[in-house]
Amino acid sequence: MNYQLNAGKRSKWRHIVQNPFLYVMAVPGLLFFLVFSYLPIYGIMIAFKDYDFAKGITGSDWVGFRNFDYFFTSDDFWIILRNTLMLNVLFIVFTTAAAVLIALMFNEIRNKYFKRISQSLIFLPYFMSWIVIGMIVQSLFGGEEPMINVWLHNIGMEPVNWMFESKLWPYILTVIRVWQGAGYLSIIFLASITGIPEDLYEAARIDGASKLQIVTRITLPLLVPTIMIMTLLAVGKIFNGDFAMIYAIIGDNSMLYPTTDVIDTFVFRSMRQLHDFGMSSAVGLFQSIMGLIFVIAANWVTRRVSKESALF
Repeated sequence: MNYQLNAGKRSKWRHIVQNPFLYVMAVPGLLFFLVFSYLPIYGIMIAFKDYDFAKGITGSDWVGFRNFDYFFTSDDFWIILRNTLMLNVLFIVFTTAAAVLIALMFNEIRNKYFKRISQSLIFLPYFMSWIVIGMIVQSLFGGEEPMINVWLHNIGMEPVNWMFESKLWPYILTVIRVWQGAGYLSIIFLASITGIPEDLYEAARIDGASKLQIVTRITLPLLVPTIMIMTLLAVGKIFNGDFAMIYAIIGDNSMLYPTTDVIDTFVFRSMRQLHDFGMSSAVGLFQSIMGLIFVIAANWVTRRVSKESALF
């Protein structure tokens, strides 16, 4: 038994020595998770303490679950929770559907120059700052004479006071998220499509299958595992509202809070008013725990349907 363990250790070290550059390439990713995912775990204690800068984390007084009270007993708790879940579900569903459609379209393009230019253009919004996107949205929907209203007037429609119509903004934010993120996600799906054996397509063409039949009976079924994995990863953050997006676009417009105020923006405003780091840490812990529960539940359901599509 000991001989087998020692042999296994020697084999691992031999593999590291023979492939040093592969392990060096993994170092930045490991450091990223160490610095931003594992080291901050120490700060979870703030969620259960009356944090004082002078005393530090370990010196601050324990308060148990008192930091959770402000958020869970807030009159807006259920509205904020509903908005966070609703917006994230809309983002996940429509961004994934758009990304799959874009990937299928790119897969059918045969002109490599047109394909490269199109991919670059559709990928570009992903690199744009939410501040820049927020300025674009404000010019379209805000101000004394929004650009959208000018277009509506030109086609004979009544103008809309966009900054006061909260019921419209979940759909507007969904369109913006799809425009910003679908191009990036499509690259992942396109890479998965290119890995499908060409023999399957050739056999389908010989049997007389149309392009639509090839897509629906070969490409999409083989793409399902990748779609499920990306969805499971997104579900892990379903309790995390995209603060950068929401705050850059909505800002402090209280008229839109009924449908756009999410957990992260609520906590940020509370931090500015109360300067309570314990409460914000408690909410962050709540989001992480609920995200873990959702991932485990979604993965369990996925395993019952298709084991190959599950994460674990």
